[in-house]
Amino acid sequence: MRIHRGRPRARPWRASVATCRARARTSANIAREPAIRGLSIHNETGETLMRMKGSALAASLAVALLASAGAPAQQLNIGMAPVTLTESAYVFDTAEQHKIRVVVVAKGLNHPFSVALLPNGDALVSERGTKLRRVRNATGVSGTAAMLEPAELKGVPALEPVYRNGGLHDLALHPQFAQNGLVYFTFNKAGKAGDPKATPPTRQESLVALMRGKLVGDALTNVQELFVGPSGSTSGSRIVFGKDGFVYMTTGGPFGPAAQSIDSIYGKVLRFTADGKVPADNPLVGKKDARPEIYSYGHRDSLGLTVHPVNGAILQAEHGPNGGDEVNWILPGKNYGWPKYTFGRNYDGPHFPDPPIAEGIEQPLILWVPSIGPSGLAIYTGDKFPAWKGNLFVGSVRWGEIPRTGSLQRVVLTDKLDEIRREALLSELHQRIRDVRQGADGLIYVLTDEDDGALLRIEPAS
Repeated sequence: MRIHRGRPRARPWRASVATCRARARTSANIAREPAIRGLSIHNETGETLMRMKGSALAASLAVALLASAGAPAQQLNIGMAPVTLTESAYVFDTAEQHKIRVVVVAKGLNHPFSVALLPNGDALVSERGTKLRRVRNATGVSGTAAMLEPAELKGVPALEPVYRNGGLHDLALHPQFAQNGLVYFTFNKAGKAGDPKATPPTRQESLVALMRGKLVGDALTNVQELFVGPSGSTSGSRIVFGKDGFVYMTTGGPFGPAAQSIDSIYGKVLRFTADGKVPADNPLVGKKDARPEIYSYGHRDSLGLTVHPVNGAILQAEHGPNGGDEVNWILPGKNYGWPKYTFGRNYDGPHFPDPPIAEGIEQPLILWVPSIGPSGLAIYTGDKFPAWKGNLFVGSVRWGEIPRTGSLQRVVLTDKLDEIRREALLSELHQRIRDVRQGADGLIYVLTDEDDGALLRIEPAS
């Protein structure tokens, strides 16, 4: 359908609906507006469906505006319709690799957060809450079909999560997993109780923990708490082993000044030995009132973390407020700005008062406005997708605050990690992409964070 306005007589009529409301307190005010000459509505074949002269159009606008002014505000139903993955595989065209096949490896996962691919071809998947699941033959190594084990793995601490997104979060295998079987994971558990009668009311606090256990059969054994943070206001956490053998761990700090406080572990990237100790060369070791675990600070809500397999760079993805999502190159002792400096906006619209660029504040490698809700990171180094070698893949749970508009973002980088171009993949599936990993087979694996979540495998469609 095409809409054509008649040519204005005196000056172009460019008022928005809000402007009209302010301008036109009565129908007479709109009727006197000289700019509205007429309006024609045509269908796609050019057939005229309706014509309205200026006076009739003005009167109609007046009635509509006055009616809407007196009507109660209605909450908009925003978002795409849910999509059920009914096919075993989907084929999509892409900008550089061209056609890819997306195979549904397993379904029936309850809002999965992280996937760890095991050397034998199985996969461990953390679900919302306290469940750790196993997908047999996820990478197809043995040539048999994949299968989600109906029972959860035993040995995961039965710690009731505080919030909907609390509980078990990220998974990481020890670099010598094939020899020692150690699985590392992060967990949010209950902290200080809230007081709904306080002024203002306080919410239940939570705390973040780094744990590990040995995978033996279908159970984690000898589970240990390597680090437990103080009670506070935390969110999701990611972990990765750096090329230096240390464990890097993100902690959320979306509320209050904690991210800028070096006496708090929240809103930070932390660094530990494989046994949960503080490395002697951590940047704030020995500094007065500083937490020695801190590696970098000034982070909001970090839900992506990876190590560059070639140059060893630690890359972190972080949610901004209503835009300003970032991928950062994490450097020791550096300040990344939150909550004072951000490219995002307040959720009611206005920008933050301070410009986001300031001396002593590290700038992001990659920036998204509007928000994509980044979650999960992977640098591709395999041979199955030659055109994607060296690309950064970023999970996205939604685009521009619109539910079910998630995608897998592909960012082309130079050897110095400068961005060249980007592409959104899998957006046709309308899924929340929560994690992305490269398998030993050179294929790409992603998790969808849904009620009926899925593990997907991306392979060439040849």
